[in-house]
Amino acid sequence: MAVMIHSKYGYEPPEWVQADSRLDKWYKDKKRRAKQHGAFSLEKNKKVVIKNERC
Repeated sequence: MAVMIHSKYGYEPPEWVQADSRLDKWYKDKKRRAKQHGAFSLEKNKKVVIKNERC
């Protein structure tokens, strides 16, 4: 039986721990890049509304 390593996801074989680590790094980088480029910006697609004060 393979040696089981305790990770943040429980006890796993070393290969799974490495795979989880790579996926976590990839996901963290993906979120950072999306935030950097404004992919989740709510103000990006707002339309300007001009109020007429005389109405």
